[in-house]
Amino acid sequence: MLEMMSSSHYSSCSFLLIAFSLLLICEAQNRGLLPEEEKNALREIGEELGKSDWDFDVNPCDESTSWSTPGTDALSVYVSNVTCNCDTPDGYCHVQSILLKGQDLAGVLPPSLAKLPNLTIIDLSCNYLSGTIPPEWTSMKLENMSLMLNQLSGPIPKYLGNMTSLVSMRLESNMFNGTVPKEIGGMVNLQVLILSFNNLTGQLPEELNKLTNLKELRLRGNNFTGKLPNLESFKTLQRLEIQASGFEGPIAPIISVSTQMIELRITDLTGGASEFPQLGNMTRLTRLILRNCNLSGKIPPYITKMPKLKLLDLSFNKFEGQIPNLESLKKLDFLYLVGNRLTGPIPGWIKSRNSKHMIDLSYNNFSESSEPICQETLNLFRSYNGTKNSELGKCVPRCSKKWYSVHINCGGKSVTIGDTVYEADRDSAGAAKFTSSKESWGASNSGYFWDKIITAKDYLANNISAIKGNDSELYTTARLSALSMTYYGRCLANGNYTVTLHFAEIVIRDNRSFQSLGKRIFDVYIQGERKLKDFNIRTDAGGVDKAFTIKFNATVADSTLEVRFQYAGKGTAALPRRGSYGPLVSAISFEANFKPPPDYKKLVPIIAGAVVSLLILILTISFVAWKRHRNKIAKEEESRGLDSMTGVFTIRQIKAATNNFDAANKIGEGGFGSVYKGTLSDGAVIAVKQLSSKSKQGKREFVNEIGMISSLQHPNLVQLYGCCAERNHLLLVYEYMENNSLARALFGPEEHRLKIDWPTRQKICIGIAKGLSFLHEESSLKIVHRDIKATNVLLDKKLNPKISDFGLARLDDDDNNTHITTRVAGTIGYMAPEYALWGYLTYKADVYSFGVLALEIAAGKSNMIYRPNEKFVCLLDWALVLQRQGKLKEVVDATLGSDLNEDEALRMLNVALLCTSPSPALRPTMSAVVKILENHLDLPEFTMESRFYDDYDLFNFQGLRDKYEDTNESQPLTHSSNTITTRDCSYTTSTSA
Repeated sequence: MLEMMSSSHYSSCSFLLIAFSLLLICEAQNRGLLPEEEKNALREIGEELGKSDWDFDVNPCDESTSWSTPGTDALSVYVSNVTCNCDTPDGYCHVQSILLKGQDLAGVLPPSLAKLPNLTIIDLSCNYLSGTIPPEWTSMKLENMSLMLNQLSGPIPKYLGNMTSLVSMRLESNMFNGTVPKEIGGMVNLQVLILSFNNLTGQLPEELNKLTNLKELRLRGNNFTGKLPNLESFKTLQRLEIQASGFEGPIAPIISVSTQMIELRITDLTGGASEFPQLGNMTRLTRLILRNCNLSGKIPPYITKMPKLKLLDLSFNKFEGQIPNLESLKKLDFLYLVGNRLTGPIPGWIKSRNSKHMIDLSYNNFSESSEPICQETLNLFRSYNGTKNSELGKCVPRCSKKWYSVHINCGGKSVTIGDTVYEADRDSAGAAKFTSSKESWGASNSGYFWDKIITAKDYLANNISAIKGNDSELYTTARLSALSMTYYGRCLANGNYTVTLHFAEIVIRDNRSFQSLGKRIFDVYIQGERKLKDFNIRTDAGGVDKAFTIKFNATVADSTLEVRFQYAGKGTAALPRRGSYGPLVSAISFEANFKPPPDYKKLVPIIAGAVVSLLILILTISFVAWKRHRNKIAKEEESRGLDSMTGVFTIRQIKAATNNFDAANKIGEGGFGSVYKGTLSDGAVIAVKQLSSKSKQGKREFVNEIGMISSLQHPNLVQLYGCCAERNHLLLVYEYMENNSLARALFGPEEHRLKIDWPTRQKICIGIAKGLSFLHEESSLKIVHRDIKATNVLLDKKLNPKISDFGLARLDDDDNNTHITTRVAGTIGYMAPEYALWGYLTYKADVYSFGVLALEIAAGKSNMIYRPNEKFVCLLDWALVLQRQGKLKEVVDATLGSDLNEDEALRMLNVALLCTSPSPALRPTMSAVVKILENHLDLPEFTMESRFYDDYDLFNFQGLRDKYEDTNESQPLTHSSNTITTRDCSYTTSTSA
């Protein structure tokens, strides 16, 4: 019996030993491996996230594989990391954490995450995930959940309250809306709760007071309502951030009893005022912000009992009295007291601080000291109670003259746009800085970008893409500010100004990435008055990397003009990277709405130069007359004069330049001859117009062209180099225009057309208007061109317009500024009715022609060729009908697409219709047209009914009939084929009288 028991006991022990050995063998085989069900779960998770680069042929728990690759980005945003716990009883490894930051994953939060029972950490920050938090996650034992910087939406789920194991929940920068659910109060182990930058509304639930373990609470950038909550129940709170969250003041005297507070940030409260809260027990504070909280009274001296304080920001409150002595705070590197009512002298301890300390006392009422304070890192802009003789005046250049315009390329180098030079702005960056090395302007920059180590480069944005347009160089850089940025024009002449602000969002991206989810929101003040609230460049410009300008009127009464951009805590602060927020501006212009008085000192050398030039011209003309023995031409040239730049060319030179007028060099054909491209022996490229020597009209045009254009110099007039009148050749030599005529560029043969974007069309139209304004009003010789049309506008290499063909031009020298002629000359479709029908010529005839041309520029179609259908005679006819129907926008060239600025286009079209009014009295001057097109002058109101009148009224316009009959009895005016349509579209004429 004993033997049997012994044998049985022996068998049992053997079985246990074998089983234990097998278990050890299995454990050894499984060690380091992931269970198949968890590997399958990872496959599902990858599919739901849109993560396609996981390699399931290798062990996910092996840290040497691609499953664990922390990014090399300097900001440590880009991380792909799966970690496992392999110290388990069953010998298997189990997924413990998943970190997929900055992967731009575009899927949804994976419900399959619940199939990883040992997962405690999930970080999916900086992605493009949508949807909401799956209810399956409530079954997990998650401790840390970070879903920041995604596009999660909808209400915060109530079932999150069941995730009682969570210690940290970060939902910053998503699109969650609605109220914070009271069920959150059930997350009793929660230490970190971050709900910043969502669309949360309503009041905070009282149940949040149950979160007694909270150490960090951030509610920044939401739309909550009600009073700022009292946080006395959070006794362990270390970091509190309630910036621009919609709460009303006042701040409770005791906002928190926590003695462990390290950071306290409260900003932008609405409603009631209060005095400084009782924070004397918070001696561990390193950062204290109470900005724009409607606080009044004096700054309490107990702040000196906060020895660890590094940053103190009490800006935009109503604090009075003197600054307390904070000299004992040796670690205080950043002090912002902007926009208060502080008085008294600047304390000596502030003056003694070195360049490491950033101190901004701008916009206060301190008394001036006898010694000027001009320190690099001490901003005292608008800090003194003085006006003209303020402390600021001791630190900036003295005014040597009155300025009438200021142009600044914010954050960039000097740039020339057209005739305007935008000055460089390389030295206005900083956390507390005022600079004014220029006589006419200065800049003030205030604020510290939170949550990152800052350098001067953080206050400058550089464009990483291309912005199209003639002024694209203005948008390669921009100036940034963390709080407040002011550009300040000084030494200005008093009067009314136009302020033009140039914006482009060049930091936030526009792609399927978390970098596209940012919002930049700020306010704009001009002369202390808020003009824009919650301004968003991206929204107003219609996207990122798109130029956007906005104009304001401002009055200068004390020689200064101030534009301030202020951050009010809204938008986002971590997209596309941490610290990407605050105002951003690309360029600024101040332009006086009045002309400066003449500078008589400058007129003296101009007059002297003109006299010398005139003498040279007379000698040159005399030489040409003697040399060529062309008495008739010489006589007419002598009355016209040649510019000092005009030369005499030989036919041999011109034949050599054009390869004997080779047809391959022919670039155009006009009514009075052909045009050839040529190259002189010195390499200069020229255009040669060949006029008919047999035609009296050709000779007349030749002489007229020389006489008119040689005396004119303007950027928008073609330059005449010289002429040749040798044997039977009449030749004019011009500067060569690389892009031929505007007509060919807009509606010429398909192979010659240019794709001209809207900004360029706007520039061309304004350039033509400036050229005509010069001819009519600014030139010493007042000239009517008489043949303004698309073929007579040439385009240079940069598509700058230049008016050409002055063969028909007339001097506008009549006392009454009118001229009656029996020789009507011009082009069908562009001629004004009073001139085409009755020879009544004034500069308003050019205005009419310009109107037709402006219409063609906006439409990209020829006035005479284009007919939308048989109901319309021409483009102008169609535009008038559409204008009366309120559909004028349909005239605009449909190929312009997104380049179109609708406001500018409609302004150009309305200017065109105003200029083509049948009554000359209703047409504006060309100088007024320039101002209207540049938006410096409002478009006059006019009714379309005023465009129409019967033939009798037109014929008797201003007594014209009587005047004509009195002065032309011997030469009656005849019209063989003159017609006028009822819509005043086009005038056809074969009149030659």
